[in-house]
Amino acid sequence: MPTWPPRWTEITDAAVLAAIARVPRHRFVPPEWQEHAYEDRPLPIGHGQTISQPFIVALMTQSLALKSESKVLEIGTGCGYQTAILAELAGEVYSVEVVPDLSRRAGETLAGLGYTNVHLRVGDGWDGWPQHAPYDGIIVTAAAAEWPPALLAQLAEDGRILIPIGPAGWDQFLWQGVKRGGEVHKRCLGPVRFVPLVSPDLETEP
Repeated sequence: MPTWPPRWTEITDAAVLAAIARVPRHRFVPPEWQEHAYEDRPLPIGHGQTISQPFIVALMTQSLALKSESKVLEIGTGCGYQTAILAELAGEVYSVEVVPDLSRRAGETLAGLGYTNVHLRVGDGWDGWPQHAPYDGIIVTAAAAEWPPALLAQLAEDGRILIPIGPAGWDQFLWQGVKRGGEVHKRCLGPVRFVPLVSPDLETEP
């Protein structure tokens, strides 16, 4: 088995590294891919979606600067792996997934691992989850064409949002936004590649 977590020079937050070490990634991966669960790469989870590369999970989580009392919104539950990492570090995690089957499977895995501070909902991530706003952190795990206004509105003062922006498959960049004085100040963290943010109107293959 490779060294786990990998020795990433860019990841310096000990709490994030400890969370990566604690969460069993293989529990979130389909059986046919479990032998690759501790490789630093994305893997397919069905419905045209993937479990993100662990380095990207660590980078995005570190960039949120979470505290134990933080309330976090995740857009794109997927298999629930990023959700679990957030739940290790934050007080409450709210996660929205557009594909009902993925949300169901993620819920079963997270419950099986004993997470009680995770709240899942099936819906359009573009709209966020306004009933529980504002959020200290918002993380989007699929690439949007532009900044979703509803998510910016649901971000708390001094809160942070991490979101990949760009067209499907290429020219995507990871952005961080920090809300100060009601304005979201944005900076680019570098190029990435994510699956696109899916609308409920679009069908996904199992």
